[in-house]
Amino acid sequence: MQMLLAGEWVDRAETIDVRDPFDDSLIDTVPSASHDDVETALAAAFAARETARKMTTYDRCRILLRTAAIVAERVEEFATIIAREGSKTIIEARKEANRTVNTLTISAEEAKRLNGETIPFDSFPGGEQRRGHFERVPIGVVLAITPFNDPLNLVAHKLGPAIAGGNAVILKPATVTPLSALRLTEAFLEAGLPGDVLQTLTGHGAVLGDALVSDERVRMVSFTGGLEAGKHITTKAGLKKIGMELGSNSPVVVWKDADIEWAAETCVSGAFWAAGQNCIGVQRIFIHREVYDRFRDLFVERTNAYTIGDKMDETTDMGPMITEAEAERVERWINEAVDKGATVAAGGSRTGTLVQPTVLENVPAEATIHYEEVFGPTVNLYPFDDLDDAIARANSADYGLHAAGFARDVEVCFRLAEGLDAGSVLINDSTDYRLDSMPFGGVKGSGLGKEGVRFSLHEMTEPKVVCWYLPNL
Repeated sequence: MQMLLAGEWVDRAETIDVRDPFDDSLIDTVPSASHDDVETALAAAFAARETARKMTTYDRCRILLRTAAIVAERVEEFATIIAREGSKTIIEARKEANRTVNTLTISAEEAKRLNGETIPFDSFPGGEQRRGHFERVPIGVVLAITPFNDPLNLVAHKLGPAIAGGNAVILKPATVTPLSALRLTEAFLEAGLPGDVLQTLTGHGAVLGDALVSDERVRMVSFTGGLEAGKHITTKAGLKKIGMELGSNSPVVVWKDADIEWAAETCVSGAFWAAGQNCIGVQRIFIHREVYDRFRDLFVERTNAYTIGDKMDETTDMGPMITEAEAERVERWINEAVDKGATVAAGGSRTGTLVQPTVLENVPAEATIHYEEVFGPTVNLYPFDDLDDAIARANSADYGLHAAGFARDVEVCFRLAEGLDAGSVLINDSTDYRLDSMPFGGVKGSGLGKEGVRFSLHEMTEPKVVCWYLPNL
């Protein structure tokens, strides 16, 4: 496939292979953009910000709704691309494609709600003869950098609000999963978006990243990815807005009166969705000692029932990790935990990019898999006796995107909701739930700012005050 640069679909002599992580088969190739392409993209985006700003709300909504309709009409095509280039099974990929339709539809709806307010200038002496208001205006050029694990919907979560707000956008999708983003770019153009308003550059982050992030013409960097990459961006960005979702190490607390069967079922799904490569996936589960054995047995039983393998097989529950190098890393982390005293209750082995869904017990605090984001199909189980202690242990990681708690006692539920230190707390659900219209973002090392369409839209616009002095009032 070609990349979209300054309104034109272009090739490059140097290309990048896009391969299926399950069998390493070649799916397609994409251009490997250069430093010269970065400058071309920046200049074009800076010029196109005026085109984007002058688009009426009606036109922005029309384009977003038509793009959503195109994705809806071609769900199976988009789902196949998602599944082939990434880690998701075809079942998981269809859900992502349908979520993308929702994300783009919400973006169109929120464009109509981008309201300002009147300002009571006469609320302070000296303002009696002044009237005015504020409105929200586009920020200008948005740089969107997206990860591999949701290669379509996370792109929509950046492009939808950026376009709804009247901005020009440069999109840099993940190097290993660019095809979903390019197909969505095609859909936007088919829907009528001016070709210079959106540019999609494919290439290596090491070549493109710093030059894009540091340029003063970019007024906001919207990044989803790892903590270390996020820290690097903050050192390079300069004076501009930064929105970051940097992952998590999501904890779950299971109280003794919880619906144990439901808790085990939903946490298994939450742990192993997309082979665990999920920023809100369940990683640490703290279970009251009175129900620990029962929960563990149910959890292990459901984990062992998982079918892993060919993503395109409708009966497959879990596919491969994105690369063999990532699978090897997860295997090292499992082995390190075992060497330090952890025990394997399920899984623990790897074949190529396929890592068995893994359940660990007795994981020591000094094990990497305890305190870092694993981003793989493993989950740790810990018993506890005291609720406050469980909450403190849940909060001990330097992340705080999603947390969850299971209980029937309303007072316990409130204590969990108030005590767990995270951007979202899910009660009687796993951490792996997100509504695309809700505020989404974390605390501590999990990032800066909030996504979710309405909240991204506000990040990608800014208030502009208009004040009138009327001496004859």
